[in-house]
Amino acid sequence: VAMDNYFKSLNRKTAPRTPEGDIDYESPQCLDMKLLDQHFAALSRGEEIIIPKFEFARQMRNDSMGTLLKLEKNEIVIFEGIHALNDDIAGRHPEAAKLYISARSNVNDGAALRFKGTWMRLTRRAVRDYSFRGTGVADTLEMWANVRRGEKLYISPYKNRADIIFDSSLPYEVSVMKNFALPLLQAVPEENARRGELLELIEAFQWFEPIDPELVPVDSLLREFIGGGSYKYH
Repeated sequence: VAMDNYFKSLNRKTAPRTPEGDIDYESPQCLDMKLLDQHFAALSRGEEIIIPKFEFARQMRNDSMGTLLKLEKNEIVIFEGIHALNDDIAGRHPEAAKLYISARSNVNDGAALRFKGTWMRLTRRAVRDYSFRGTGVADTLEMWANVRRGEKLYISPYKNRADIIFDSSLPYEVSVMKNFALPLLQAVPEENARRGELLELIEAFQWFEPIDPELVPVDSLLREFIGGGSYKYH
């Protein structure tokens, strides 16, 4: 179950704000935590639920496109999302197995740092948002500072509560993502306020030979960001 589908329809009057006054899209207050909790409990009791559908392009939840779900015997459900370990989700369900999965590894060439783990998280987000959420790279870059702030506020405090911590970095990932990310980054206008970061990231990709995305297995985690995967998400 993708927790992203539990985002509330955007209401600019009541949406949480950053210290700068912008909408804080990273805040767990953007999620319908009450409904998530209800669905978590209902599934554990063997009841049927309707998973909502959030349309990112329109910034609204469309419950008419919801998906029915009921666990059969010996089935499990995985709630996937950056706030899954939050007190209002996993904290209310201590019986749940908790995993923390994130790209954490830097890519080094001997003693030289060639690609930062934070760059890979930015690359994943930029490619996914452009391909599947209708968000341009310039907008993703604009939000990135708040994403990093959100990591520190809403994710890092809970990650050590996980039963298992898993580094999802893949050895060939930068070479595959170069096919998708580099053209997007190079197309950002030169007057962009974050041009310095862009140029640093563009230069980092030059150290890597591209790998054909067709070689990526259909069940690879990387398919979540580039598409073409074999898994279906509710």
